Amino acid sequence: MRYFVGAYATSPNAFGWDPELETRYYQQLKSIPSIKGLEHPFTGTLHPNDDDWFLANIDSNWQYVFTCVPGNMGALSKNPHFGIASDDDAGRAQALAFMQKARDAIAKLNGHLGRQAVKAIEIQTAPNRSNASGSKAALNASLQTMLQWDWQGAQLVIEHCDTLVDGQKPAKGFLTLEDEIAVLTEINGQTETPIGMVMNWGRSVIETRSIEGAIEHTQLIKQAGLLSGLMFSGVSDQDTEYGAWSDSHMPPAPSASVQFGAEHSLMTEQQIQRSLAAGDGNNLDIMGIKLGIRPKDTSLEDRIGYIRDALGILDRSL
Repeated sequence: MRYFVGAYATSPNAFGWDPELETRYYQQLKSIPSIKGLEHPFTGTLHPNDDDWFLANIDSNWQYVFTCVPGNMGALSKNPHFGIASDDDAGRAQALAFMQKARDAIAKLNGHLGRQAVKAIEIQTAPNRSNASGSKAALNASLQTMLQWDWQGAQLVIEHCDTLVDGQKPAKGFLTLEDEIAVLTEINGQTETPIGMVMNWGRSVIETRSIEGAIEHTQLIKQAGLLSGLMFSGVSDQDTEYGAWSDSHMPPAPSASVQFGAEHSLMTEQQIQRSLAAGDGNNLDIMGIKLGIRPKDTSLEDRIGYIRDALGILDRSL
């Protein structure tokens, strides 16, 4: 089986931009046969640093899943009312304008490759409700608008991020899973282009403060008939280099089969296997990993090692 990789999180340029180094990184990525394509960050333009560099260096056969998390978080740092689920009219309009730019970037990539290369776009239900008001009604209105646009065959999927939980600081603080499911169930009963959901392992564990949260969320989404994909990013309950309960995309825990792993990661090979079983992983359109690496000066070769080892877990689990 082949997988999507959130390569931007693992990149040696995660905290800067060196096109020569990134070119070497992409050459290494293209040598890994189990990579189907990229989970690609959308921040407002096709590539956060250089569209032309990106188009010149990608594998012409890769597929893509756009993720709007980086763009959402950047916009929220300037306007806490930004988001497709925002009850603030201006904040919601700003988010819809951002999504129009994402649609245009998809068209640019497809046009360059001469095919439908973008399989899906992961959208998130901002704003952070500890700072601003968000609702099912606002999300419904935004999605109804977005369904009228030409996405060139890319499926809209909501990526669930952690919501507000009493007594704990949220990483994202977006809508609840139940609210997202309710909105999609209503919309999908009225459209011929259904919207799906992607479960991110780490974000569900951050919300529930339990490894069981990933299983519970996967099962809830699947039972609702909405599960389109599983993406695996880890998290720790201890104060490691990756932070405690931090959405830093911690790699899987090391083991006899995993040389490049992160100590104290709650995302073990066994837990990945459990989530894949709960979600019927062999039959999902979107499957993959997104790993952040610490320390920041980790070598390019080791970063590729983390990706290879994590993909090896998926291979052994499916």
